[in-house]
Amino acid sequence: MRNLPVKSSTRRAVVAGLLALAAPDLSSAAAKPRVVTMLGDSITAGYGLPGRDALPVQLQAELKALGVDALVRGAGVSGDTSAGGAGRVDFSVQPDTALCVVALGGNDMLQGLSPQAMQANLTRIVRRLKARRIGVLLVGMQAPVSINAGYARAFNAVFPAVARAEGVPLYPNLLAGVQGIAALNQRDRIHPNASGARIISRKLAPAVARALRARP
Repeated sequence: MRNLPVKSSTRRAVVAGLLALAAPDLSSAAAKPRVVTMLGDSITAGYGLPGRDALPVQLQAELKALGVDALVRGAGVSGDTSAGGAGRVDFSVQPDTALCVVALGGNDMLQGLSPQAMQANLTRIVRRLKARRIGVLLVGMQAPVSINAGYARAFNAVFPAVARAEGVPLYPNLLAGVQGIAALNQRDRIHPNASGARIISRKLAPAVARALRARP
């Protein structure tokens, strides 16, 4: 049978279809959730809680409720100090992280470690993350009134000082609304229970959402 000529408009349509099949699916790439890594200690690790109640899981749910599609990774190590976090920041915070929530310092306080050393460690963490082009949300803590007043003042001042010097956002107190409330903590009165972790995540989520939206 003699070949029939193909109209140019038909040829263009065929070529366009083939190009569309070969092109990457940019819509699915755009829909990929952004990664938030929580670099912290036992509170971030979900000490004493089932996995479903751990802070990273609850924070992810709160972000979803705010319309933020994010994957929250827990990088908490029980007992970790700011020095421990500084030593493992490159290993624990993976390259695909869009935002790192740095929540360290509680064990420095419990061990009576130097606030000046803690400030140096937190500064090192923040600078390393910035050098890797990873966004940072620094999370502070407030020393309880029961400890030495001079130490408490020096400890509390570290977080805003680091945030101000390094130009990163600060969430002032991880345990706001939970600290010192027996019904929201486990028997040790240090680690939040599931209800306490829910309150922490609900209060923290808007700050995380703002920090994510500020990232390009």
